[in-house]
Amino acid sequence: MKNQRDLATGWFRKANSDLTTAQLMLASDGPYDTACYHAQQAAETYLKGFLAFKGIAIPRIHDLLELNQLCEGIADSWQVNVDSLAKLMPYAVESRYDLEFFPDSGNCI
Repeated sequence: MKNQRDLATGWFRKANSDLTTAQLMLASDGPYDTACYHAQQAAETYLKGFLAFKGIAIPRIHDLLELNQLCEGIADSWQVNVDSLAKLMPYAVESRYDLEFFPDSGNCI
């Protein structure tokens, strides 16, 4: 069985992959809905990686603000831009299920 550090490393590797994908999409001509989705996924996965590192059970949610509150509760010096998390939150679902959602490059980050 994997230890906490191994689990966290897996989460962080996935988050890095999502972040790289978002950055590549934003640096190109899109697709920007894909960039928004991967930016949200990166944030969610980094937060879940931190929880894994601390040995906290990972909730099966996409709510970045709720995940951030869990992280704040276990780290005294936790500082995350909550406005940025709130801006990213809709992209977990909206970018996949709203068939009219096609943002431009400035919308998701």
